Amino acid sequence: MQSIIAKNGTETPVPIRAQVEGSVPSWLQGTLLRNGPGMFSVGGHEYNHWFDGLSLIHSFTFVNGEVTYRSKFLKSDTYKKNTKAQRIVVSEFGTMSYPDPCKNIFSRAFTHLCNIIPDFTDNNLINIIRYGEDYYASSEINYLNQVDPNTLETVGRINYRNHIAVNLATAHPHYDEEGNTYNMGTSLMGLGLPKYVIFKVPANASDKELKKPALRKVQQICSIPFRSTLFPSYYHSFGMTENYIVFVEQPFKLDIAKLATAYFRGVNWGSCLKYDKNDITGKALNDGHLVFDLISYKDSNLYDMFYIHNLKQDNSNFIDSHKSFSLPMCQRFVLPLDIHKESPRGSNTVTLTDTSAQATVQENGSVYCQPDDLFEGLELPGINYKFNAKKYRYFYGSRLEWSPHPNKIAKFDIVTRTHVEWCQENSFPSEPVFVASPGAVDEDDGVILSSVISPDPNISPFLLVLNAKTFEELARASIPANVHMDLHGITDSVT
Repeated sequence: MQSIIAKNGTETPVPIRAQVEGSVPSWLQGTLLRNGPGMFSVGGHEYNHWFDGLSLIHSFTFVNGEVTYRSKFLKSDTYKKNTKAQRIVVSEFGTMSYPDPCKNIFSRAFTHLCNIIPDFTDNNLINIIRYGEDYYASSEINYLNQVDPNTLETVGRINYRNHIAVNLATAHPHYDEEGNTYNMGTSLMGLGLPKYVIFKVPANASDKELKKPALRKVQQICSIPFRSTLFPSYYHSFGMTENYIVFVEQPFKLDIAKLATAYFRGVNWGSCLKYDKNDITGKALNDGHLVFDLISYKDSNLYDMFYIHNLKQDNSNFIDSHKSFSLPMCQRFVLPLDIHKESPRGSNTVTLTDTSAQATVQENGSVYCQPDDLFEGLELPGINYKFNAKKYRYFYGSRLEWSPHPNKIAKFDIVTRTHVEWCQENSFPSEPVFVASPGAVDEDDGVILSSVISPDPNISPFLLVLNAKTFEELARASIPANVHMDLHGITDSVT
């Protein structure tokens, strides 16, 4: 697994044509942009964790049934500093870096002082976000790097804090039908108590010359105070319906005191997260039912599995040493919104007939939700995004069975509670992406796109195209270049 998962990738800066087997639908026109860690060592220094690798962005462009591929490293300040020094000089989530030992004691002391409140890396390796007409490589920090979706060139860096008071923000925003972008961040410093912030960037926020950042027109929608001032919840994303923003303040928390002293104590920022298994919440709500699906885990062990020393194990040893691996579970929660002070205590208030999810009013008026377990062993879920914030039937995702890296992709039918899979021996597909057919009426009328890599030198990396209805393979576009395992991305005018 190590041979392909955590080796340094290479750039393919000039577009190359893929060899297509089968038939790519002629209506599929545009570009699929993907982001993920692609460099795991600099000079003789290695990162500790897979999530620390320097960002390598790649793209698959579709024109009249043909596919071209290109990739470039994100030229972030972190990338530039590390490659210039030929060592890791900027700290990442799982790798803490320290000043060059040749520096004098006064320089080192000053660096320690600056890191009391860390100024995070700008290695945006998780996703591609669109704000207005601007595209940004993103992670969960205050920095974003703008990229040109056509050339993959790094345009420049912006700081959320120059436009809205957030120190952290998700890499997974939502988009409405008008093209507005909604996102959520955490405000740790500034006036007032720390809080979670919901904000919106209008679809028309970019200027015509694209010289001014779309974030200059950001609008704060609301803020939510922390339940515990020193222990804000970690969150990777949030939910959105037509009328509500859904935020889960989960028991996986950031310890602010540990974060502020991590540099002094010689530990990485990842160690400042803790799982509080005893943290249970509830809140009274009002009017209808709110239904939301999410991926849950019984513990936070998944993060540890991505340490590079774990990924270096051969498959049998990896499986044996991670028998306690908590598989992801897709769960459906239902919140009855018409609960009031007089609602009966102790009985299920969910009246929907197509789910086993329950919501019970407690004696103190809070609501205890018991989920409907939909599907075990699926991560990176996605839907036909035209059904975002609406009732949908199908979702697609990556199957996890023995490794944190998926070896299958699946389609799940919520109505029939059945699923279909695609897999190929000794191959690892990326997060599946649904693209609807032009004029589609059926929810699953379209294709699934996924890039696939293999440690087998006889299997070239390829872009997989599946019929979303049947999961039958329509085409594969073999890439005559190295392709890395990615995380997330976005479609740029793929229609």
